[in-house]
Amino acid sequence: MIKRKHVHPEALDASLLPKQRKLIPHAFVLDAISTLSPYTRPMFGCLAIYVKDKIVLILRDKPKSTADNGVWLATTQEHHQSLRREFPNMRSIRVLGKRVTGWQVLPVDATDFESAALRACELVLAGDARIGKLPGARTSKSGKAAGRSPKQIKTSKKRETDRNRSQ
Repeated sequence: MIKRKHVHPEALDASLLPKQRKLIPHAFVLDAISTLSPYTRPMFGCLAIYVKDKIVLILRDKPKSTADNGVWLATTQEHHQSLRREFPNMRSIRVLGKRVTGWQVLPVDATDFESAALRACELVLAGDARIGKLPGARTSKSGKAAGRSPKQIKTSKKRETDRNRSQ
């Protein structure tokens, strides 16, 4: 029988150790919508939240670039006015480089941040059509899929057909 040597973790090369997972920013948001069985994916150094096949929110807390920290709402410009009535501190996301963006942020430095984020969760729970986007559902003004090759379009149509069959 071979005896294994015990190696103290400090003696190992740091690159061999498992990565420490980041804490979930604004975790209370996930708790608030947990009955919908959301799942998450890393996106742009943030945490994207999906419900079924839609991306609904992104949680952002970056210490070096704090301007857009908070809860990002997946929405479109047509819904900004009605959402702004519910979220007076909501604004476009600055890091995206446009003056007005489809995505909107509930900024963490707003005095009503937590109550606004929880209200957004209530809207997600209620299935409010103003919040949530199908990933890759961008379209150009002509109605064709923007920035995607014919193969990508064909693949996404096939997935949609497969999804409809399974329902």
